[in-house]
Amino acid sequence: MNASPDGSPVTGTVTGPVLGMDVGSECVKAVILGPDQGILARTSTPTCGYFETCIEEATKAVIEESKIATDDLAAVVATGFGARCVTNATSEVSSSMAHAIGAHLHNPHEMTIIDIGGQEIRAISVAADGTRLAARGGRKCISGIGSFLMFAARHLDVHPTRMQELAAESDTPATVSSFCSVFSSNELLEHLRDGSSREDVALGCMQAIAERILELGVQGPSVVITGGVPEYFPGVLKQFEQLSSIEVTVSPDPIYTGAHGAALTAFSTIGKDEE
Repeated sequence: MNASPDGSPVTGTVTGPVLGMDVGSECVKAVILGPDQGILARTSTPTCGYFETCIEEATKAVIEESKIATDDLAAVVATGFGARCVTNATSEVSSSMAHAIGAHLHNPHEMTIIDIGGQEIRAISVAADGTRLAARGGRKCISGIGSFLMFAARHLDVHPTRMQELAAESDTPATVSSFCSVFSSNELLEHLRDGSSREDVALGCMQAIAERILELGVQGPSVVITGGVPEYFPGVLKQFEQLSSIEVTVSPDPIYTGAHGAALTAFSTIGKDEE
């Protein structure tokens, strides 16, 4: 249940159920919360083809799982890369605000969130009461790192969640030096063409992404990770911890943090009118 700074439930005019939708470049995530702000259902659908079609598929799936009718929804809150494509949204909230609220639910203290999604990576500063203080993204040329990792897994013929197992078998990572995701993909293919092992290329990809996260200049003492990359590529976090000497906490079910946080905003004024 969402909580205010004094620990009491956040209340507002909406009594639920509420649908939160985080429309990313790789997946559409949907979470339905009941009147008590507990999760009734959630789903994740790959983003392919028209965004509107993927949104419809995700909505249908989560509605069926929740066993409620679409007309029963008190609010639909959209966030993410394709938020504007949620045509039935009653409100929209910034991705950084949605992740701040969703992560603070499980980590009710001051922290820095690193949100690593398919399209973007950002650092979000959050106060002890859950207030988002600031958000900053990486250089534009490092956008698409989640999509790059999905590309890597496909060409390495390994399931995304097992890429770290492949990387663990290497002591000599292939160099993936470009900070441009497009050029990095070309480097990966060139390594495979020239005979580098799948293990070396996997480790090189993990290290490359960890180095890009480091560029954000994130400091402790509490660093919480959200987004699709930690869900599917946990090996990236291991590499980041080794390179930075920073111990991180992964938000529970990190791929749903944004959708969950977006839904929570419907129950209060939190996140309203945020950029």
